Amino acid sequence: MTDFCRAAPIPQRPPPKFSRPFRAVLRENFFADWTSAAITFAVFAFLALALPPLWRFFIEDAVWRAPDGALCRAPGAGACWAFIAAKGPFFLYGAYPPDQRWRVDIAFGLAAALIFWLLAPGARKGRAALGLFVVLPPVGFALLSGAPALGLPRVETTLWGGAMVTLLVALTGIVVALPGGALLALGRRSGLPALRFFCAAVIEFARGAPLIAVLFMANAMLPLFLPADWAPDRLLRPLFGVALFASAYMAEVVRAGLNAVPPGQSEAAPALGFGRIATLRFVVLPQAFAAVIPAIVNNFVALFKDTTLVAIVGIFDFLHTVDAARLDPRWAGPKIAATAYVFAGLFYLAFCLSMSAYARGVERRLSASRPPRL
Repeated sequence: MTDFCRAAPIPQRPPPKFSRPFRAVLRENFFADWTSAAITFAVFAFLALALPPLWRFFIEDAVWRAPDGALCRAPGAGACWAFIAAKGPFFLYGAYPPDQRWRVDIAFGLAAALIFWLLAPGARKGRAALGLFVVLPPVGFALLSGAPALGLPRVETTLWGGAMVTLLVALTGIVVALPGGALLALGRRSGLPALRFFCAAVIEFARGAPLIAVLFMANAMLPLFLPADWAPDRLLRPLFGVALFASAYMAEVVRAGLNAVPPGQSEAAPALGFGRIATLRFVVLPQAFAAVIPAIVNNFVALFKDTTLVAIVGIFDFLHTVDAARLDPRWAGPKIAATAYVFAGLFYLAFCLSMSAYARGVERRLSASRPPRL
């Protein structure tokens, strides 16, 4: 029997071409069969009927500049974007003092920079997480609330409102939900009966009650468990309720991810010298989070939209400011109200689509880094 040994390496071949003609892509996605073609024509017909009047109302006939709502109430007028421009600062800051709004800009600018740093591919996650979870909360609170020792006058939370409150509530819930949910999920899987029972009770209690009920309980009952001098601020109470509610829902998502990790991963890690904490940190939790990225983002999107419920306990969130601004007699009118609510919808849509787009990018990077299944 003669063995064959190749004397020269196999020449590298170019990667396969995945590009296809546009006509083939169009036929496959829109006209694959009679049903697909009928749906395509129906969608195009609907767009042809709906887009021209929407264009006229929101762009062509819209009122872009006006001192009040008189022009917006005129016959034939479209959307009243002048109302959005006039009430823009109120939508962003609520009744926060105008000469102190630079503090809000700095606080949320720092938050945005740390979030982009944390989410950027290849960034040093440890330092970014330290800045976001440890440094930002006291610095941001000092900027927003005030620090007389540093020359920042006190601004009561009764003056906070608008988009700054919505982003604050959402950011607090998102920042607390992931680590809080992971701790609750790990506690529910713990071998200690008392810890397992406590975590399960917290999760089932928070998941079994509507968010409105959790907010009411946090607003009314939280001061009862603390001394009178330590009574939490009116804004901190719903923040606590939102954080608890989001952590409970996230705990079940993380628990599903933990169940998806093969047992051999946690069994092989100690053989390589990993301790229990290192196994969770470097082996189990990264795989668990990667397995449930869509569910995590879905919880974040739902939490961002649920921030509107804090208005029930007297917090002036973004949607509440929009609703209050349209009651101004100078800007009263049905088209003005419609423009206000469309603007509010676009505000929430922009943030939710951004979170979804980032999650899809993360999924693509993770799927590209995984070896193909045989």
